[in-house]
Amino acid sequence: MAALHPFFTQLGLRHPLIAAPMAAFSTPAMAAAVTNAGALGSLAIGAATVAQSRQMIEETQALTAGPINVNVFCHPPAKRDAQREAAWLAYLAPLFAQAGIVPPTALDEIYQTFIEDEQAFRMLLDLRPAVVSFHFGLPRAEWLAAFRAAGIRTMATATNLDEGRRIEQAGIDAIVAQGVEAGGHRGMFDPAAPDELLSTSVLVRLLAKHTRLPVIAAGGIMDGAGIQAALDLGAAGAQLGTAFLLCPESAANAGYRAMLQSDRAGATRLTAAISGRLARGMVNRLIVHGAADGAPPPADYPVAYDAGKQLHAAASKAGNHEFAAHWAGQGAPLIRAMPAADLVRVLMDEVDGVLRSR
Repeated sequence: MAALHPFFTQLGLRHPLIAAPMAAFSTPAMAAAVTNAGALGSLAIGAATVAQSRQMIEETQALTAGPINVNVFCHPPAKRDAQREAAWLAYLAPLFAQAGIVPPTALDEIYQTFIEDEQAFRMLLDLRPAVVSFHFGLPRAEWLAAFRAAGIRTMATATNLDEGRRIEQAGIDAIVAQGVEAGGHRGMFDPAAPDELLSTSVLVRLLAKHTRLPVIAAGGIMDGAGIQAALDLGAAGAQLGTAFLLCPESAANAGYRAMLQSDRAGATRLTAAISGRLARGMVNRLIVHGAADGAPPPADYPVAYDAGKQLHAAASKAGNHEFAAHWAGQGAPLIRAMPAADLVRVLMDEVDGVLRSR
């Protein structure tokens, strides 16, 4: 393999590989296993309380002496609109009936954005993970300066060149180039802005050519051939999420794992129906309902997620997973089930195989 980019060597890593932070599905065990295998393990705390986040980070730090990446959500606070929220609940009423429960009368903003969470910021400064990464936007400049002074490296997601330039101007250390193929939430700074839906390959080339930062390719990458293709396009490394969901260390439940190993893994769609913000997941009843003609706009993110989570919680008790957030990228049919450390080894062996064949 070609020489590692300094972003990785300075962290003490052996591989240009990051296991993506996946809220509710990345675990301390998985993050530590990936890091101990020479790649960068990640935790996602955007949907967790500060106490839960501290516990996850401390547990991971007890399992590895190596670096970890902790990801936070920097979305704008939800725009509350009682009429819009009531219309969304009314539209979901048939699905709540299918789940066997009465729709709630109101929805909550189920978690706080990092940009307003001083406690979360102080907690990260206290625990000092090697990397803190940002999704949906950027925190205030003084917080970035504090991370830099503490020796914490930073990454942020870009879905287009303008976001990449803003990340560079903010003094962040690396850009995660999230192509439209990626599973989970699109990291757009402004979800109301036009979205070019750039592929990973096009976005990597744009960012590699027009910024000076190391670019981490993310979206649709599932094997060593995909990793090497990203490196050939100018990426410093690759971030894989969906590829790790079938690892035993993942928190994906049995229903999620069954879906990923079925033909349904080949049908994913970008939708705002589950959370109120565009995200790619395997097509299910909630996604189809949200895209039907005449559907009202969902409540704002993450308020709409409150409805989606209540729907899934009720339906799953009867074994119905048609309302779940089964996030997955377009490469999901290429998924493999094995322990996280083994997957890191297999991926890097595949990279070496590609290079040997040239």
